[in-house]
Amino acid sequence: MSSSSAQLSPPGGSFKYLDLIMAAFVTVLLISNIASSAKIVDLGFSLFAVPLAFDGGTLLFPISYCFGDILTEVYGFRASRRVIWTGFAALALASAVFFLLRLLPGEALWEEYAGAAAYDAILGGMSGGGIALASLAGYWVGEFSNSAVLSRVKVLMKGKFLWVRTIGSTLVGEFLDSLVFVFIATMAGVFSWELFVSLVVTNYLFKCSVEALMTPVTYLAVGKLKKAEGIDVYDRGVKLSPW
Repeated sequence: MSSSSAQLSPPGGSFKYLDLIMAAFVTVLLISNIASSAKIVDLGFSLFAVPLAFDGGTLLFPISYCFGDILTEVYGFRASRRVIWTGFAALALASAVFFLLRLLPGEALWEEYAGAAAYDAILGGMSGGGIALASLAGYWVGEFSNSAVLSRVKVLMKGKFLWVRTIGSTLVGEFLDSLVFVFIATMAGVFSWELFVSLVVTNYLFKCSVEALMTPVTYLAVGKLKKAEGIDVYDRGVKLSPW
C-alpha cells in the first residue's frame, strides 16, 4: 500500500474522499476567518499574567490543521499543496467579495437597523486589508510549514509514531501562523498592540491543545482513509516547495 509521491496514482483512477476532505477543509477555513473578524473572546482569567483572550476563529481554525495532517499523511505533500492553494484562493475570493460589498451603497432600511458602521465593525477585517491580509499570510506560512514538517518527519521515522509528527508539525505550523496572523493584523490596526502577546500566546496554546486532543480522531481518520484509498504516500525525493 506504500507509494512514492512522485509515482502517486489512485488505484481506481480517482480518490474516493480527497474532494470531500478538500471541501471540508475550505469550509472550516472560511468560517474560522469570518469568525476571527466578528468577535474577540475573553475567558476572564490569565495564564502567567497573560489574559486569555482570542479571536473567534480560534475555536474552529485548529481543525484545518487536522485536515492538513490527514491530507499529507495519506495523500502526500503534493496533494496537500493543491488543497492548501485551493483554500488560499477561496479565502482571497471571500475577502474580495466582502470588500466589494463594503463599497456598494446600502439600502435605506438596512442602513437604519445596521448600516455601514456595523458592517465595518463586524466584517471590516474580512473586507479590508487587516484580517484578510493577516489571514492569507498566516494561513500560507502555517499550513505549508505544517505539511512540510509532517512529510519530512514521516520519511525519517519510516511511518512510525504518527502522533509525533502530527503534534510536532502543529507546534511549528501553529506558532508561525499565530505569530504572522496577529502581527500583520496588529500592524493593520485590527488589534491593539496591548493585545499582541495575549493573542499570540492564547491562539497558539489553544490551537495546539485542540490538535493534541484531536490526535485519536486523526489516527482513526488516517487509518480508515489509507485502507479505503489503498495508498500510503511517502514523499521520498520530493521537493517540499509551496510552488
